[in-house]
Amino acid sequence: MEKHIKELHVKLKITPAEESQWNEVAATMRENAKDLDLAIDKRDAAVASATAIDNLNSYADIAQAHANGVKKLASAFSGLYSVMSDDQKKEADEVFSHRGHEGRKTAKR
Repeated sequence: MEKHIKELHVKLKITPAEESQWNEVAATMRENAKDLDLAIDKRDAAVASATAIDNLNSYADIAQAHANGVKKLASAFSGLYSVMSDDQKKEADEVFSHRGHEGRKTAKR
């Protein structure tokens, strides 16, 4: 996570004036990673004796932790985004529009 945070800091060209907003974003990213890890660890600890229902519920818990994290990140990032230059916003738009979607294709029916 720390490597990703540092790379994002560089890519977005965070200025000294933006550091306080950036620190909130970075803290949110760390907290989100911790929460997701806890949900995954909980599932891993119970997987040997899990029923189908247990598995479905644990996947739901992981998905919910991820969804909650994205909402928290959007909230934290909005303050930073509002003070970014147009060039920084363009880069942020690019970074977040592709994140996690590389190589995915929409299924055809």
